[in-house]
Amino acid sequence: MQNRVRAMQYVDPRPLIRQVNYEAVIDSHVAPETVSDKVAFAFVKLLRFFADTFFAKRYGHRAVVLETVAAVPGMVGGLWQHLKALRYMRDDEGWIRTLLDEAENERMHLMTFIEIAQPNRFERALIVAVQLVFYNFYFFLYLFAPRTAHRVVGYFEEEAVISYTGYLAEVDAGGHENVPAPQIAIDYWQLPQDARLRDVIIAVRADEAEHRDVNHGFVEAIDAKRA
Repeated sequence: MQNRVRAMQYVDPRPLIRQVNYEAVIDSHVAPETVSDKVAFAFVKLLRFFADTFFAKRYGHRAVVLETVAAVPGMVGGLWQHLKALRYMRDDEGWIRTLLDEAENERMHLMTFIEIAQPNRFERALIVAVQLVFYNFYFFLYLFAPRTAHRVVGYFEEEAVISYTGYLAEVDAGGHENVPAPQIAIDYWQLPQDARLRDVIIAVRADEAEHRDVNHGFVEAIDAKRA
């Protein structure tokens, strides 16, 4: 027991915090040009079709499932960039930290919307199934086609921004109750104690806009190295 307590002292107990980027560009789209782009765009649109069909305007429950998917690419990409940096014995140029931050941020989105939407047992089982399938798919996609993998995430985040904009509109129109923000969201984004769901959606949407731009930027960086 004493050894276990000693080991726990090495865990970083500091709470995660993040600033809301209120200046994030919301309306942005990268038109698909290459075959890789078009494949990535079509794949994301297919995922969007299934999400719209299954969840419709149940945005809170949609967020719970989709944030589970969104938290996978950053961790997979960070792993592969880490291994690549080790193999080539070179600096990663900040890619690892950026990708792992993305994964951590998406996980906090999930933790927040679990408090808001309270997923049922079926949705929790769906989360496990979706994560299992998508992790393996994205793992091999990043292994063989990292450019396409980052473009997929870029387009996925474009759709996320659109979805959260729709969620915000529903809250403003009274279609969803503007409930108090969960404490986990208040602490993470350093929101006022009287923050509401609307404030959370704005914060999450800004995060997704950042991830969109970062992943499209990674594609440009890959293209520049290949030129």
